[in-house]
Amino acid sequence: MSLHSRGRGRGPGGPRADQRGYSLLEIIVAFAVLGLALSLLLGTLSGGTRQVRWAADSGRAVLHAQSLLDEVGVGEVLVPGRRDGEFEGGRYRWVLDVAPYVDRERPPGQPADPYAPQLLQLRLVVSWGEGGPRERLQVDTLRLVQPDPSGLSG
Repeated sequence: MSLHSRGRGRGPGGPRADQRGYSLLEIIVAFAVLGLALSLLLGTLSGGTRQVRWAADSGRAVLHAQSLLDEVGVGEVLVPGRRDGEFEGGRYRWVLDVAPYVDRERPPGQPADPYAPQLLQLRLVVSWGEGGPRERLQVDTLRLVQPDPSGLSG
């Protein structure tokens, strides 16, 4: 075998003719693709973090709403009107509207028994953050209340 067939154009200690390295353009394109992939990955992770934060905030709003509705009308007479307040130093704000329930199935003009229990409609709105549609919880419920005997006697 001759030296020429084994080395094939290779000088003493030099690179072979069929070997070549990466060009500067290829390296720049590779870094650009890597940067794009990393920015998409970080964007996905930050979106996931936002969703986790939103889920935690809405979960706490549900707990506050349930707690408030459990307390309403306990130890006090529930009367129509509007009340508001806040939880956690203003992080969560709430508005409670209490109104007599209007039965649409009941014929108009039919007199109501003043001694019968009455249905009240409660609408509780808990908001947090900017109070946008995704940062607001509305709960509607009904409560059956007994009439206040001291108010009926006249």
